[in-house]
Amino acid sequence: MTAQEFFENDLFAKRNGIELVEIRKGYSKAKLEIKKEHLNAGNRTQGGAVFTLADLALAAAANSHGQLAFSLSSHITFLRGSGVGDTLYAEARERYIGRTTGCYQIDVTNQTGELIATFESSVFRKDQSVPFTLGQ
Repeated sequence: MTAQEFFENDLFAKRNGIELVEIRKGYSKAKLEIKKEHLNAGNRTQGGAVFTLADLALAAAANSHGQLAFSLSSHITFLRGSGVGDTLYAEARERYIGRTTGCYQIDVTNQTGELIATFESSVFRKDQSVPFTLGQ
């Protein structure tokens, strides 16, 4: 099984149109094309859609080392709005990796590179392997 196939099992992200673009050790990139169904009552991208995009990027980067990892805590700061026609990208970068924990910074940008949100998360790594290896 490839990493891409593994993360297609994240049905919530998949059903919301989020696509994993790239994954390598300690890094990943995901994208979401904003459609009407992603909007809130104010006609802007719903915060939960942005959070879910960042969360999938986090999951891919954190699990890239081969150990099953789960978020301990996450914090998001929304900086700029977006709407229909925008494409959002979440790039997750590993900031720290320990034996059982890790810290990640995820930047969410739009198609022109403007920063939409920042997302920080810490993870806990279980003593369990993921069913994929990078590069397969």
